[in-house]
Amino acid sequence: MNDEFWMEKALDYARRAEAAGEIPVGAVLVLNNEYIAKGWNQPISRNDPSAHAEIIALQDAGQRIKNYRLNDTTLYVTLEPCVMCAGAIIYARVARVVFGAYDEKSGAAGSVFNILDTDQLNHSPEVCGGILEKKCADLLQAFFKRRRGNDL
Repeated sequence: MNDEFWMEKALDYARRAEAAGEIPVGAVLVLNNEYIAKGWNQPISRNDPSAHAEIIALQDAGQRIKNYRLNDTTLYVTLEPCVMCAGAIIYARVARVVFGAYDEKSGAAGSVFNILDTDQLNHSPEVCGGILEKKCADLLQAFFKRRRGNDL
């Protein structure tokens, strides 16, 4: 497994989101160290509050492999998943989640909630956070700084 390689790919999709005026979050889903799906934030362009990078990647994967269960996959995402995305990850049976930046406001992989690591649900993926954390966080921070008009 090359977590940094795949996180770089997720960062490419985060930049695509940013170029479209969306919050720069990207995701890549991998099976047997091969790419099977991608996603980037699109809630504004799709007028869909559920169009997070993770959700789009899971939908893409389901269509590609013709199965809603994504067993043995690894999801790489540039920002710690939120509650909604954590739920989708669990129901899709993703085996492993690797994320870059921690989300201290709404993260559901340990920062605020720990939905991905509970014995109260029927599935708990392995979770690894902080991969290329600085790159992922810097991209988000620069985006929000520009959005607030504080970019000097």
